[in-house]
Amino acid sequence: MKTLKLNTTLRNMMTLIVVLTFSFSSTMAKSPAKATKTIVEIAVSNDDFSILVEALSKAELVDALSADGPFTVFAPTNEAFENLFNELGVDGITDLTKDQLTPILLYHVVSGNVMAASVKSGDVSTLNTDAQLMVNASSKGVKINKNSNVVSTDIMATNGVIHVIDAVLVPAEKTKASKSSGGGC
Repeated sequence: MKTLKLNTTLRNMMTLIVVLTFSFSSTMAKSPAKATKTIVEIAVSNDDFSILVEALSKAELVDALSADGPFTVFAPTNEAFENLFNELGVDGITDLTKDQLTPILLYHVVSGNVMAASVKSGDVSTLNTDAQLMVNASSKGVKINKNSNVVSTDIMATNGVIHVIDAVLVPAEKTKASKSSGGGC
């Protein structure tokens, strides 16, 4: 008798948990939390973006990314910046100029509010008008320019959305047309 009553109580509790979970999930799906911070304010409040914030300040882009937008920002972590510094053979942001940082940082920003669910493979224009991102969306996730993975998505800001990436995106340098003495194919 006690076992039957215990089983009934457990079944009722499980049913209640399932109903509450479904109700909570439905409510959350209908009304996502409203963003209260700009892209820059979110970056400033997250220690993983301290180098990004330092770079934005040096490039004088803080006001631009605090504007209304909307913007989609692919935000590299501090570790991503450290890896870039090692590749470049520099000690940090202090070794880079505003003119070097600006095209790199603008290359991380897309106009509009692009949520993870609507990302598709293809070339994407950035605020660096001289370079496009190559996006590859697959069942394994999203990869940008074959070397950067999107590791966290849809961090909502009042002026757009942030997607966290694990490598700094560096636009390819434009090369001057090569001169050749002979004809070519």
